Amino acid sequence: MKVRILLAEDDRNLGLLTKQGLEDAGYDVDWCTDGEAGWKAFNGHDLCLIDIMMPRMNGFMLAEKIREKDDLVPILFLTAKSREEDRLRGFEIGGDDYITKPFYMKELIYRLQVFQKRTVQKPTASSIQIGRYQYFHDNLKLVGPSETRSLTQREGELLMMLLTNRDLLTKREDILIKIWGENDYFMGRSLDVFISRLRKYLKDDPNVEIRNHHGVGFLLTI
Repeated sequence: MKVRILLAEDDRNLGLLTKQGLEDAGYDVDWCTDGEAGWKAFNGHDLCLIDIMMPRMNGFMLAEKIREKDDLVPILFLTAKSREEDRLRGFEIGGDDYITKPFYMKELIYRLQVFQKRTVQKPTASSIQIGRYQYFHDNLKLVGPSETRSLTQREGELLMMLLTNRDLLTKREDILIKIWGENDYFMGRSLDVFISRLRKYLKDDPNVEIRNHHGVGFLLTI
């Protein structure tokens, strides 16, 4: 079956070119030109490409609504914005990645393929104990004392990398290159956002701690 992509982009020229390029690459694309139409069209898509500045409902609002309905679908923002805080906000509300306009189709397709390779598998009994939590990496479920949380793919990969190096310092540059694909200032800021999210998810057990070694890396201790 073809991978289904929800494309929300109000620029008709860019939207048409992006849709055609993705379809030529073998994807099935549903293209919407405003946020409300994107929300109405969202239905079990495998990936979401969302422009931030759209009429009727902006991309942040659309992404938040999608995240309320689906914890796992990868969300990539299409943005012409250069302000760092706008991009960080996208990560804070559950986005997985972004690509700055104008972009090359090859770059966009590469980023999509990265997420395709991380397809969530069916649940298994295999889990990792994290203090009072159990983490099922195969289906990105974090089971805690009071709730079960579905992680995004990038959250799950980051947690798994910290768990693999438990009680050892995991260097920032190693995390960025392995999970984000590149090591630069902005990606480093987005990593800090994801670390904050994991700390929030694990806050019910005071014995679980993700320590920050400033400028060097992170240490998960239990």
